[in-house]
Amino acid sequence: MKLMVFVLNREELLEQVLEAYAEVGIPGGTILDSEGMGRFLTYEVPLFAGFKEFMKGNKPYNKTIFSVIRDESLIPRFHKLLTEVCGDLRDPGTGILFTVPVDWAAGLAEEE
Repeated sequence: MKLMVFVLNREELLEQVLEAYAEVGIPGGTILDSEGMGRFLTYEVPLFAGFKEFMKGNKPYNKTIFSVIRDESLIPRFHKLLTEVCGDLRDPGTGILFTVPVDWAAGLAEEE
């Protein structure tokens, strides 16, 4: 099992991203509003106010989606669809996708 975390920098793509989850067969996840550290420092900490020019064009908020994946073969398929929806994650301001091992979990929805 893996915990897959996707930080989506372009909130306007959320619906399409969730459609990709469903299309691949990922049954659920948790969506959180999130904010990048660079944005927070730039706008909330006066010492870093000079970074505002550098931050132009960056979206202030993100969506972070957590999903526990039982079938790890879904992850590369999801990544491929995600690239079609969001573009290449290597491009700045697109998003971040990663997984971490899950040794134990309770409360997960049963697969059909």
